[in-house]
Amino acid sequence: MAARAARLAELAGERILLFDGAMGTMIQRARPDEATYRGPRFADWPQPLKGNNDLLVLTAPELIADIHRAYLAAGADIIETNTFNANRISQADYGMEDYVSEMNRAAARLARKAADEATEAEPDRPRFVAGAIGPTNKTLSVSPDVADPGFRAVTFDEMVAVYHEQAAALVEGGVDFLLIETIFDTLNAKAAVFAIRELEDALGIEIPVMISGTITDMAGRNLSGQTVEAFWISIAHAEPVAVGLNCSFGAVHLRPHLERLAAMADT
Repeated sequence: MAARAARLAELAGERILLFDGAMGTMIQRARPDEATYRGPRFADWPQPLKGNNDLLVLTAPELIADIHRAYLAAGADIIETNTFNANRISQADYGMEDYVSEMNRAAARLARKAADEATEAEPDRPRFVAGAIGPTNKTLSVSPDVADPGFRAVTFDEMVAVYHEQAAALVEGGVDFLLIETIFDTLNAKAAVFAIRELEDALGIEIPVMISGTITDMAGRNLSGQTVEAFWISIAHAEPVAVGLNCSFGAVHLRPHLERLAAMADT
């Protein structure tokens, strides 16, 4: 991973590198039905599975591979694994917690294969794979119960364990770096960073990390109330190879907040 990260940093110093675009909307465009999500393997699953996009790496891998290839053909230098919700917390909605590691490994291998094929076709333009780690559907900083502001639906240690499981499988599957993305709660991101550093110690390797937050109001604050400046100060210790913002209000309205972040970040 270190060699690939060094090559990525070298290229980033030469030109702007392009990420792929949204995975979810591309999946929606394909209009997969319940049968597609289930595939033969999960035909008898007791819960509805439509909408579990991360599962498609197991039940409709060619659909996901086609999306990766389309983004690479469009000029993406970096593609993300289809693993935004491939964590134990989010998969509990479908009763599929025990398939989390398999989903992440399969997603990483799909993206790796597509990226390597694109690199082989254009050796002077290497392509990279980001292991996408989403925010989960729980928050460490905000209570889900307005009547009990001190309550939390998940603990920091539980969140670390969830992220550790996902990160380990993504690394095993062959990603070049991990992308902690769409961060609405900075404490969730800190749990992810902690988990990745634990994984580094366990594996004896260095795992490059990129971090991307999301803001929830035009003033530039995230859900946990931090400004862009506070967000950076909170995660700078992770020494990410890159930091940015995604989703929110679109590129035009994000630009001033990105400019503030760029002025502070030393990455």
